[in-house]
Order: sequence, then structure tokens, then C-alpha cells
Amino acid sequence: MQQLKLQQKLLQKLSPQQILLMKLLQIPSIGLEQRIKQEIEENPALEDAAQESNEESMDDQHDDSADNGNDDEFDITDYVDEDDIPDYKTRSNNYTEDDRKTIPFAAGISFHEILEAQSSQQGFTEKQNQIAQIIIGNIDDSGYLQREIESMIDDLMFTQNVNATAKEIEAVLKIIQTFDPAGVGARSLQECLLLQLKRKNTENESLALAITIIDRHFDAFTKKHYDKIIKKLQIEEGNLKGAIDEILKLNPKPGNSLSDTTKVNHYIISDFVITNNEGELELNLNSRNAPELRLNRTYKDMLLSYSATQTKKDREAFQFVKQKIDSAKWFIDAIKQRQHTLFITMKTIIDFQYAYFLSGDEVDLRPMILKDIAEKVNLDISTISRVANSKYVQTPFGTFLLKSLFSESLKTDSGEDVSTIEVKKILSNCIAAEEKTKPLTDEQLTEILKEKGYQIARRTVAKYREQLNIPVARLRKELN
Repeated sequence: MQQLKLQQKLLQKLSPQQILLMKLLQIPSIGLEQRIKQEIEENPALEDAAQESNEESMDDQHDDSADNGNDDEFDITDYVDEDDIPDYKTRSNNYTEDDRKTIPFAAGISFHEILEAQSSQQGFTEKQNQIAQIIIGNIDDSGYLQREIESMIDDLMFTQNVNATAKEIEAVLKIIQTFDPAGVGARSLQECLLLQLKRKNTENESLALAITIIDRHFDAFTKKHYDKIIKKLQIEEGNLKGAIDEILKLNPKPGNSLSDTTKVNHYIISDFVITNNEGELELNLNSRNAPELRLNRTYKDMLLSYSATQTKKDREAFQFVKQKIDSAKWFIDAIKQRQHTLFITMKTIIDFQYAYFLSGDEVDLRPMILKDIAEKVNLDISTISRVANSKYVQTPFGTFLLKSLFSESLKTDSGEDVSTIEVKKILSNCIAAEEKTKPLTDEQLTEILKEKGYQIARRTVAKYREQLNIPVARLRKELN
């Protein structure tokens, strides 16, 4: 049985302008450049004032030719059938002098091309070469073979109609494992380390012992059960230390040593710059946040001319031009609003963390959550999150992600609120200063923090240690 109900609901819907601002807020300054470029391409009513001023100065030198060609250069019908709703993907042309400097990049052949070059020098038969190509194609960027022999047998049969045996593939793999860098083509970390050790002078006692440890006692070694290894091999602690020193010289990811030439260097472009001017902090936005955008003069003139006529075609043209100009205005306003929101948010964060930005010492960081800043600037928490998540701040003591400043709080014995970042810093310092032959357990770290006035549970200490990517005490242990 169907029933009719009358319900009253209060829904909040964002306007197109608000949606545009939210999208622009979450991209960093370096991304704004591309977003503006695409918007200008999609909306001819919008233009970059800095770029256009250069073009206008050139056009002034060719007034006669421009007067003769203006009517032919612009045709409203070229735009009428386009989708009039822009995607608001944008760019900024606003560079400082430093921004204009050429950023160097590394170029070179890839890791796999280096392996293929070595393979071509082995004098392989056609069949061996096909096997080698399959093997190399299944070696990852770290240098490890990521496919089983049986699977490669199937690959060769189905893709190249080559009937190869496991023995034939193993034989080619053994040759590839002699390629540079040492350890390439291994199927496990254990095999990778053994391949590297066996290339060295095995007459060296420490190397010979290292091979034995990795070959026969790998599990005990990875778990740092050194006492078990000493007992089973009946060796002195000094001998074990010599072997471990040799193992630590090895590369667990040999492929990375050759793939560096193909990696692109990533440069962080800061969104905010904080300078310390004799004890006074000054905030500046990256100039890319303030592009010189304006309405296209031709479109403004067209709007006036079409509004003065009454034909159906002219009314349609008027609506089209008006829509483009409105979109351009929304975009310019959104860029300005983005700039304002970034500035007031960062200024509030500086005021909140003034002591930290003066000293650069994480101990001076106050507990700060998104709500603290949102309430002060009278903006929604989601807006503050968009500002913080992908923006970098440059300070006198380094450049870092803005969201790294936000943290929860803990109370000390005296009832004072402290940042969890401060506690992690103290925890990290304790571990850095520990005696490496007797590393501090989580229980001992908990007691040290309690002595300093931080009442924290052992499981919380373990969580913070893991967040700092610090292993448990047993795995931090080192020999004398």
C-alpha cells in the first residue's frame, strides 16, 4: 500500500562558485599554473593580463594589419556549439625571478635497457635470447625477479611459441645473475645478498662467515638472534660482528643503484614563505597564488554590441558571450578568494605557533587541530583541511608540509597540554641516545616519559614508535 508523506528537509547545496573555490583551494601553488592555463583555453573571455600586455605591445607595431583582419580572426559561431560549463582546471603564469630559473633534470637510459645491453653481449642463441627477454621483463625496478619459472614457461609458449624447460630458463637466469649490478635477478632477499657476497673475495674470513650466516642462518640473522648464531657456529662475538659489517655493506635493492639515472628529481615549490625579520615573523604567499587575470576586452565590447540589438541570432550570441564572461568573473573571484583564504589561514597558524616558527624547535609546537584554526578564521573545518593537506611552508629552518603541524594533545603531570609531536620528538631523542648494545624497550621508554611528566600507556609509546618508523628494541640491537 502506497502512502503519501509531506516532509520538510533542510539541505545545504553548494553553488557552482563555491564548488569552484573548494577545487581551487585543495591544489598547491605549483598546480595552479596548469589549472589556469586550461581555463583560459576553455574560456576565451578570460585572459592572462601579464601575457596579454606583452602581446598588445607587439600588436601596437602592426596596427594597420590588425585593423584589416579583426573581423576575420573572430567568429562567434566557432564557440556556439561548445560545452559552456568549464571544468576549472587552471594554471598561473606568475613567476618570481627565482621561479624562472631552469630546473635541471637527469636523463639516461633505463635500468632494463642496461640489462638488455648486457644480455646482447652474451652470445645467446635465438632461444636463449627469447628466454632472457622474458626474464628481464619480469625483473622489477629493485632488481628482483617477480615471476616463477613455471609461469615463464607458459609465457614463452603462449606469447612466442617457444617450448622451454625449467632447466633452460634456470641456465639463462644464472647468467643474468652475473650482470651488473651485483644481486640482480634474485628471487628473494636471501638470494640477493648471497649473489653479492659470492662476487667478493671469499678467502676473506669475514666474507666466508657472512656467506654461511646468510645461507644457513638467514632467519636467525633477520631476527637478530645473535646468541643463537654464535652458539651454532661456535664463533666469537668479534667474528660475528666482522661478518655483519660485510653484510651491511650490501645493497638489498640493487636495481635502484642503476635506475637513479632515470629518476626525475622532485622539487618542492613552497606555497607560503615565512621569514624572521629580527624577531618579527613575516608571511608571504608564493607569487603564483596571485596571477594577473582579467576579462578579455573583445568579449566585453561584444557584450555591449549584442545587447543593443534585438534579432534572435544576436540574442543567442548575447547569452553565449554573457555566460562566458560570467564564468570568467567567477573564476577570477575564486582565485582572489583562494588567495585571501590561504593568507588568513596561514597567518592564523603562525599566530598560534609563533614560538615554534621563531625557534624551529618541535618542543615549542602547541597542540593544534583543524578546529582550532577553523574557529579563529570563521571557516569550515573542511576548508582548513583543503588548505593544509597539500601546501608547503618555507621557514628559516626548512620546508615542510603544512598538515605536519597539526597534532592532538596530551596532558603532563602538571595538567599542561602538550603536542603529540613534542612527545614523539622526545621519544626519538631517547632512542637516538640509547646504548645500541642494549636498546630501550617500549616499557623502559614508557618509564622515561613518565619520569619527564608524560603519562602515556606502553601501547601508545609503541604506536608513536611505529609512526616514527623505528623498529622494536630487539631489531635495533647492535654488537660491540
